[in-house]
Amino acid sequence: MTNRPKRILALDGGGLRGVASIAFLERLEERLRLDHGRPIALHEHFDLIGGTSTGSIIATGLALGQPLSEIKDHYFRLAPNVFRRAWNRIPLVHAIFSAEALQREFLGIVGDRTLAAPDLKTGLAIITKRVDTGAVWFLTNNSAAPYWNDPEDGSYIGNRHYSLANIIRASTAAPHFFDPHLIEIVKGKTAGLFVDGGVSPHNNPGLALLHIATVPAYGYGWETGQDQLEITSIGTGSFRYRVERKSFSSRFAAPFAIDALRSMMSDNDTLVLMMMQTLGRCQTPWSINSEIGNLCGVCIAPEPLFTFRRYDLLLEHQWLKDELGIDMTARQLARIRDITSLSTMESIYSMASAVAEKQIAGSL
Repeated sequence: MTNRPKRILALDGGGLRGVASIAFLERLEERLRLDHGRPIALHEHFDLIGGTSTGSIIATGLALGQPLSEIKDHYFRLAPNVFRRAWNRIPLVHAIFSAEALQREFLGIVGDRTLAAPDLKTGLAIITKRVDTGAVWFLTNNSAAPYWNDPEDGSYIGNRHYSLANIIRASTAAPHFFDPHLIEIVKGKTAGLFVDGGVSPHNNPGLALLHIATVPAYGYGWETGQDQLEITSIGTGSFRYRVERKSFSSRFAAPFAIDALRSMMSDNDTLVLMMMQTLGRCQTPWSINSEIGNLCGVCIAPEPLFTFRRYDLLLEHQWLKDELGIDMTARQLARIRDITSLSTMESIYSMASAVAEKQIAGSL
């Protein structure tokens, strides 16, 4: 079928809450099976799959054609091996978790494949932040992308040679939790220093993937229009990050700075959602704030640039009570929001599965 729209799948960051994305994807795959009367793998449906941080792990697995059941198993197996605090790590001096354990897990998933791996079955995009130059990197397997091949003057290593395990490790190098990651950019020169792509405006990578697909310099140059381009965005559980005035962190400069950064990341996610709703034909309303509500009926472009769907769950007390009948205490809510909590993975997965049944109900 050659006249169908181009389709993009954007997967948020969120640590171990990535199991929520998997629950939504399972329902999405089931919806596709019902619509088509046969199993449809997500790499068959989407032309470009991209993610930030934990979303980059899932995106890579999907692009390689791995079954969702296998990706889910990776998460529940990976978590205890990686999110285990070592006795010799000093808070505020060392990262909490072992980056070596994380790298071993990624090598076990993708092996020695590079970004040019021939068994990538669809477009792949991974977002990371290079902090030594202050640049956000959009790495794709598109051979028309900038810096894909080695230049004749040897001024850099072409992206086609980058190890998938290294790129995912860079995208998931969340400050405080894991050490930054080094990637060799120029042979024999100081390596680039990378951190989690969530430390940028693109923890929700929907807007980044729109730019990758449509800005000619990135090598895709897809047409825009509500019938030409579809973007499906999947979250890992959203909430408004708050700092109580009398909390411990508000009394000390360093903890307060960390909380302020987390709050800014939440603001970035809201801004991306706001932009996606006002640039596209929005099919899944999500409230931006109490002042303006959702913006699905607003378009700031002359015509919608794409059709937009957003699937997520809100980790807010009233929303969980209204949607799922779950009445959480403040302590339970804090634990469920924790991106490194092993004990809540099953709960997050179950809640997202229940929400997905409601949100992904109609045909795609």
